[in-house]
Amino acid sequence: MKAYVAGVGMTRFEKPGTRERQYWDMAREAGGAALADAGIAYDDVEQVPVGYCFQPSTAGQRAVYELGLTGIPVYNVSNNCATGATALMLARQLVEGGACDCVLALGFEKMKKGTLGAGAGTGDFSASPVARHYGVMAARHGFEATPPTAQIFGDAAREHMEKYGTTETQLAAVAAKNHRHSAHDPNAQFRDVYEVVDILAARTVHRPLTKLQCSPTSDGAAAAVVVSERFAEERSLTGLVEIAAQAMATDTEESFASGSCIDVVGQPMSREAARRVYERAGLGIEDVDVVELHDCFSVNELLTYEALGMCGPGESGPLVESGATTYGGRWVVNPSGGLISKGHPLGATGLAQAAELVWQVRGEAGERQVPGARVGLAHNIGLGGAAVVTLLRAVG
Repeated sequence: MKAYVAGVGMTRFEKPGTRERQYWDMAREAGGAALADAGIAYDDVEQVPVGYCFQPSTAGQRAVYELGLTGIPVYNVSNNCATGATALMLARQLVEGGACDCVLALGFEKMKKGTLGAGAGTGDFSASPVARHYGVMAARHGFEATPPTAQIFGDAAREHMEKYGTTETQLAAVAAKNHRHSAHDPNAQFRDVYEVVDILAARTVHRPLTKLQCSPTSDGAAAAVVVSERFAEERSLTGLVEIAAQAMATDTEESFASGSCIDVVGQPMSREAARRVYERAGLGIEDVDVVELHDCFSVNELLTYEALGMCGPGESGPLVESGATTYGGRWVVNPSGGLISKGHPLGATGLAQAAELVWQVRGEAGERQVPGARVGLAHNIGLGGAAVVTLLRAVG
């Protein structure tokens, strides 16, 4: 059975503490917008997977109760930065498997100001789910007094530079592109435009990454209504976007065997998830028009170009410099501004990517519209690890 996205919604992503609002306020706004976009009521929804990382257990129920009290199952999902796409994947599986005809996937986050830690939680780093990942980093690069997530991705950037000759200017070009794109996104946390020289001149977080190459902490929510073909036909729903294929991959032996931060931050699992999606859809990266990918740091956009097959190993720096991944190029990558400029509320990110792609393939993205967009690819990754790749296709 096929699954379709019938409606999407999201809040504006904002710096934590910008407004006095709770996570359930954001969930009500995003979820209500998705239901309205689909043209259905909450009473039509049969199940709700809800993604978040920083709220307590059953926060999903507290959030969904703002939409209605119908007694339906609510699942609380946490998968680090891939949480939003994981919620969407569960919704799709429920519909494709025939268990439900209408599922709401919801993701939100109310975060604290400042950088993310290393995932130790209680303070016992040995108990952290990502201790093995950081152990690989420390064995090769040591451990510096810089934010851990920026450090592990920054060390991946150093390796890429050493191995392939990638330059700091090419890394900065990723951030400059995404900041430029976000100027046209009313939901973006940052809408200022920066040139490469500005990116390079910003404060260094962990060499070679500067502040303007790092995604911020954010408050925000996003949602998607996923329905079956039968449900859509019975209610004469319009604006459907097919989930042509979707796959999740987690860490494999390859992630750790090389001792490379390029592998440990997720390039192998991104590559495997993309391979499965192309195989299932009968489509390739050459069929894709627009991409929303997980640029938590500028280097991860370059690593993901290679994982998705947009270029060969080591060719991602020249690819972004050539203009191939912006308007007028072969693909438009992160027209929303991506995580770097749109923001990164962990539980909402994957669903916000899906929302942007739905608007794009419907032709509803306004000033951000990619001309003729029919196929969109979303890539959402979480350290520790999970990589979710989703292929969305216009109907008709």
